[in-house]
Amino acid sequence: MFSRRDPEFERHCTGPRLAHRREFLRVGLAGLSGLTLPGLLRLRAAAATENHRERTAVIVVWLIGGASHLETYDPKPHSGSEYCGPYRPISTTVPDLQICELLPRHAQVADKFTILRSLVHTGFCHQQGAQQLLTGHPVRELRQKPDDPDLFSITNLLRSDPLRTLPNYVGVNPIPYVGSAYLGPAYEPFAVTGDPNDPKFEVPNLGLADKAQVERLGERIGLRKSFDRLERDIDRRGNMQALDAFESQAWNVLTSSATRKAFDINQEDPRVRERYGRNAWGQQCLMARRLVESGVDLVTTTFNGPLCGRVQNWDDHAVNHNVFEAMQLRAPLYDQAVTALIDDLHERGLDKRVLVIVTGEFGRTPKISYVASTGGGRGSAAAGTMQPGRDHWPSATSLLFSGGGISEGQVIGATDSRGEYVTDRIVGAQDFLATVYRHLGVDAARVEFTNFAGRPVPILGDGKPIRELTAAG
Repeated sequence: MFSRRDPEFERHCTGPRLAHRREFLRVGLAGLSGLTLPGLLRLRAAAATENHRERTAVIVVWLIGGASHLETYDPKPHSGSEYCGPYRPISTTVPDLQICELLPRHAQVADKFTILRSLVHTGFCHQQGAQQLLTGHPVRELRQKPDDPDLFSITNLLRSDPLRTLPNYVGVNPIPYVGSAYLGPAYEPFAVTGDPNDPKFEVPNLGLADKAQVERLGERIGLRKSFDRLERDIDRRGNMQALDAFESQAWNVLTSSATRKAFDINQEDPRVRERYGRNAWGQQCLMARRLVESGVDLVTTTFNGPLCGRVQNWDDHAVNHNVFEAMQLRAPLYDQAVTALIDDLHERGLDKRVLVIVTGEFGRTPKISYVASTGGGRGSAAAGTMQPGRDHWPSATSLLFSGGGISEGQVIGATDSRGEYVTDRIVGAQDFLATVYRHLGVDAARVEFTNFAGRPVPILGDGKPIRELTAAG
């Protein structure tokens, strides 16, 4: 257990540095990963599922630190005083689904999502949890970045297209601890940072309108003249075509007016912005909707920062937060942002094409711990005050799925009377990934990459799509 101000928290629990937009071209050139363009085309053909015609998309809302499943989607009102918090379950529009009373807006749209209560993995810390869930590999060490690429980077590579004017993969406040590994940094997310609710918010260096700027940029990326040696080295590996592709897409992204428009949240009707919530989380979700509607395939957005409470994440150890106070202060903003996204996608007819997933790296311990707070602030009593918390718990995690053509309005899996262990329909990280890959039209069983050691690594092992979700797909 770490406080945000403790050295151990700083060492283990802070996210990686986010790339600035001006690094985009450099990153694009660095990430060739030994792939020729013909090799990339072969991988793309191998990955494509049969009869997958429509270009689908995914939005992941990431609750960094790990939200309590007991105070969200798997309440246990009869678990006893050592386990049960102060909040009660409420009924929803789905007869067999009850959720925590902190989420009344969720209750009203429950027929538009499905809750999975039975995800299990073995990653007991934040790095391991995120990396196991999003790469499918059984990571046990504490590493800031994984040895294997995450599903977003893999799909980004497989869907790369030099003619696109939008990035394939955007992180609106990107997910920490994951990445492209041996695929190279070209497949990392196009990172959007800052608060989209800030009146001064903008995404710099997009859709350059100034003619002089465009001309200067063209001079800077005159790669054939400036990098003769690089060209010779790359040609030895047969990668010049791939370099052309990366350069072309970078140019399109940086100069297209359509790109600038997609990222300009100020173009939204003020009433729509209010609907999502005029705060960072609400506007992050709104930007995610704008991006998938414009043609971005993969959008992730992390809910953290001051809206989370004193330590600015969902890591509700008692040293960090009073878990019940912290959940109460977050819940209205979270409830509004997520349900507005779900409703908006359905109303715009995007729900068949766009799959929304809401999760963090794990759940929280059902047994409440009492420890002295390490500092006062929002969601936390003064330093030294004994307060309740919940710790890391990968043995039971609840996830929300909406859209993507899935079967909505249901509950999948169950935990015991305390919410400690799964008693029905265990789902592993690879099953989760297989489900997402299926939606994205990737036949994961047919694709492998060569890692840094020269060893072929399948992108998925024995995971199977969650049948209850995909039955309607």
